[in-house]
Amino acid sequence: MTLARVDDLGDRLVVVNMNTTRRGALSPDLYNAILEATAKAADPRIRAVILTAEGGYFCAGGNLNTLIKRQKMALEERRGMIEHLHDVVRAIGACPVPVIAAVEGGAAGAGLSIALACDLIVAAEGAQFIAAYVKAGLVPDGGLTAHMARILPRPLAMEMCLLARPVTAEKMEALGAVNLVVPAGEVDAAVSNMADTLARGPRQAQGEIRSMVRAAYDSSEAEQLDTEGDAMARATGGAEAAEGINAFLEKRKPDFTSLA
Repeated sequence: MTLARVDDLGDRLVVVNMNTTRRGALSPDLYNAILEATAKAADPRIRAVILTAEGGYFCAGGNLNTLIKRQKMALEERRGMIEHLHDVVRAIGACPVPVIAAVEGGAAGAGLSIALACDLIVAAEGAQFIAAYVKAGLVPDGGLTAHMARILPRPLAMEMCLLARPVTAEKMEALGAVNLVVPAGEVDAAVSNMADTLARGPRQAQGEIRSMVRAAYDSSEAEQLDTEGDAMARATGGAEAAEGINAFLEKRKPDFTSLA
């Protein structure tokens, strides 16, 4: 039984988690689908990758029955299994185009790790973001603490991880951790509109921007000034800048799609 798939919609790749019986729990199929989509995003016609789910819940994280089996493994073997998730998070970070999380219902555990690893998040009203590892005597993985540290106040990150208290989509939006909250059932449409906006934009510049913003959290000001200088010098001499600048001067909308 396949639990995830990649839908090619022309200018975007949609990873669909179909494991509705366990509220979108993680599975090797989902890992492989995300890795497949982020690899395929190298195709210049692709402008966005979307992570979504059927069944009304984005991802409930790891299956505790699977973790019980891992208790019998050697430490090194358990560590290797965790790397499968970390490879997915790395692939999202290295993806050449923006990755959007479409969160219906909620994102919990490693599902939250995957959502926060994305560049943009659209969530349904009332959706919950949950880091309840501590309830099972576990600790966060999948880069969760790294992403929390970048986008959430430390007291809230501690509250989520130590007390396992859910945070609503509305609060996450107020903190700037979620880009848009829409009524339940309208997430896919809102994400599609966001992807349409990206599809009309300059693909190469968008890729540079996401790389620069991600790097900025771990770079000094001096390092980031060098990064920005190099990137701006490349962009200024490119076809996208030529089209964008000419369009502005000619008082028309730029046509970046013809440059792909």
